[in-house]
Amino acid sequence: MRDVLLIGFGGFLGAVLRYGLSGAVHSLTGSFEYPLGTLAVNAIGSFLLVFLASVAETLGIFGPAFRAFAFMGLLGAFTTFSTFSFETTVLLADGRIGLALGNVVANVALCLVAALVARGLVLWIWR
Repeated sequence: MRDVLLIGFGGFLGAVLRYGLSGAVHSLTGSFEYPLGTLAVNAIGSFLLVFLASVAETLGIFGPAFRAFAFMGLLGAFTTFSTFSFETTVLLADGRIGLALGNVVANVALCLVAALVARGLVLWIWR
C-alpha cells in the first residue's frame, strides 16, 4: 500500500509539473501550432529519468520507495509520450504531415540525446 501511495503522490506532482512547464513553454515561445511544450517535457523527463537511474546504478543508491515515488510516479506522470502521440495524430489528421513528422523526429532525437547526455554526465562525474 505504501508504494501505491508514493506512486500516486509522485504522479500528482509530476502531472502538475508537466502542466505548468508545458504551458510555460507555450506561453514563452508563443507556439501553439507546434507542441513545443510537450517536446520540452519529454526531453527534460528523459534526461531526469536516465540521470537519476544512472546515479542509482553507479552509486548504488535510491531504495525501492524512492524509485516508486520518483521513477514510476513523478517522472512517469511528468513525461508525456501519450500526449505526444495524440498531438502527432492531430497534426496528421489536420493534413500537417511535415509538422507531424518533424514532431516525431524532434521528440525521439532530442529525448535520446537528453538520455545520452544524462548518462554521460553521471559517468563523467562519478567514475
